Amino acid sequence: MGGDTPATSASGVNPDKVIDPGSQMVKVKPGSIEDVSAVGNRDIGGRGMGNWYSVDTEIKMGKMYAEEIEKSTKFITDPVVVEYVNRIGQNIVKNSDCKVPFTIKIIDSDEINAMALPGGFFYVNSGLILNADEEAEMAGVMAHETAHVCAHHAVREQTRMNYAQLSTIPLIFIGGWTGYGIYEAASLAVPMTFLKFSRDFEAQADYLGVQYMYRAGYDPQAFISFFEKVQALEKRKPGLVAKAFSDHPQTPDRILHSQEEIARILPARDEYTVTTSEFDDVKARLARIENKRRLTDSKDTKKPSLRRASADPSNPNSNNDDDGPPTLHRREDQN
Repeated sequence: MGGDTPATSASGVNPDKVIDPGSQMVKVKPGSIEDVSAVGNRDIGGRGMGNWYSVDTEIKMGKMYAEEIEKSTKFITDPVVVEYVNRIGQNIVKNSDCKVPFTIKIIDSDEINAMALPGGFFYVNSGLILNADEEAEMAGVMAHETAHVCAHHAVREQTRMNYAQLSTIPLIFIGGWTGYGIYEAASLAVPMTFLKFSRDFEAQADYLGVQYMYRAGYDPQAFISFFEKVQALEKRKPGLVAKAFSDHPQTPDRILHSQEEIARILPARDEYTVTTSEFDDVKARLARIENKRRLTDSKDTKKPSLRRASADPSNPNSNNDDDGPPTLHRREDQN
């Protein structure tokens, strides 16, 4: 899926123009990855030669690292915000190919990021929500991360590594994945294979993510627009976008393929959800929570300190014994 991208593709799609869903529909094989009507009944990347791990094993892996994350990560616990984001995520999961239940939590962090561990343990940074202008943009990122879980990308990456290591080391899964390099995220050891995927897996997550958000009722163009916005934000404010997120930007060829997908395999609809008043309300509520947190944090770093004043020999009322108890003196009669 790499290489230089021409101004237009063979199908005539121009990546610089908004393409309407269904504007260049093509016939697809029933039940294939192109068949949007078959979402939920497809086994993409399931167990086999390319995936040595069962779903139960994926869930155990994900749970183990989720427990590590939750030991030292601060979460947004406001019930209104949590319920809303969970509802959006669960709707996407319901309209996906995933076969595992999802647990969705919000990390209290300004960094634009989201990550989904194997087995459906899903984390959305508050910074992602606050930097989305529309509900569909947030949903697009969540759909992309959901796709990584549905297509078993983490364990498929691990299987590739196992093949590469097969002739040199025994394949024993004890004590973590230390032999494969560790990605330090929020001071936590999380395997690189869980957070950073190959170019083809990222492209597949794009492909599936667009389908999932479309099935959930969202305008698929929001997926492309938000990733373009993320690129612009990273240029203006370096460090705002998580490294794992910015390492796989929406390059021109990925944008083109997403546009082709929208035009060729997503049937036209009369209407899509772009944003809602509830999204605006929740975003404003979250902003207030974050602002309050920043104020509290800034106060904590400048806490006033109390110390005993040094004795003044010219003042008979001063106490020269710094370690003794305070004493009371009768005030001189002013009359």
